[in-house]
Amino acid sequence: MVDAIELIFSTNDALFHGKSCTLGIDEAGRGPVLGPMVYAVGICETRELERLALLGVKDSKLLTEDARSSIFEKLCTDHANFFAYGLKILPAAFISKSMLRRVKYNLNEISHDAAMELIEAVVKRGIAVDKVYVDTVGPNETYARKLSNRFPQLDIVVSKKADSLYPIVSAASICAKVTRDRQLRNSFKDITDAGICIGSGYPSDPATVEYLQASVDPVFGFNPLVRFSWSTVKQLLQKKAVPVTWEDDEEEAKTIVDIRTFFAGRNDSKNRKRKYIFFEERNIHGSSFLLSL
Repeated sequence: MVDAIELIFSTNDALFHGKSCTLGIDEAGRGPVLGPMVYAVGICETRELERLALLGVKDSKLLTEDARSSIFEKLCTDHANFFAYGLKILPAAFISKSMLRRVKYNLNEISHDAAMELIEAVVKRGIAVDKVYVDTVGPNETYARKLSNRFPQLDIVVSKKADSLYPIVSAASICAKVTRDRQLRNSFKDITDAGICIGSGYPSDPATVEYLQASVDPVFGFNPLVRFSWSTVKQLLQKKAVPVTWEDDEEEAKTIVDIRTFFAGRNDSKNRKRKYIFFEERNIHGSSFLLSL
């Protein structure tokens, strides 16, 4: 389950209580090195899906920023009687922490959990879900099986390019993309107001790379809006930041110790190895020490 990051729903979601609806789920910001990843669920009365299609919704990446914003505003105002949405905003700091922790919580798992949390939140709101369309993350079959096991009562379709095939997913894609763009713009406002260009936020964008190169702090690295787990950032830190050696990063911690060494004689200097700090701090000894008492 994704950390306790609050879900955000449009203010009209209560209008859909007890109504038959179709859901679409998509994200924005999976690949960028800057800013959050945003997951969105689009909620549309099933009988009004054609009206949603007539609005001109399509994959958000195929629309200009102005077109996305215009459609988003219409969804929130003119069409609020049959469309609502929910959001899960995953900050860059959360993504960094998840992917760099000892037991890695990777981007696919984060994405799956965010999608499932949004579906569960819709169901708990008393909305009658007819069908769910989800843009795939990772292998289709694996993701579909995970969703079916979690929500056996729901009809769920997992598809590649779902944001191009199903208007409800396109609408979710637009909600996610507009929200991410606004978050990124607001977060970096002081920087951009000073005339500094951050680019698109993708590591392939020369303007973004130039911003990262110019903003490395030798001690603290980057601000929390940067994803420390991205290889572009790791490489810059190795080149420009002060080297730091953590206790758990010592080379000996990576060495697999032969189990037979724990049974070696106490005076066998050839086999004697320095204890791991973990064992020293807890006064834990090998079995040969106990037998000698």
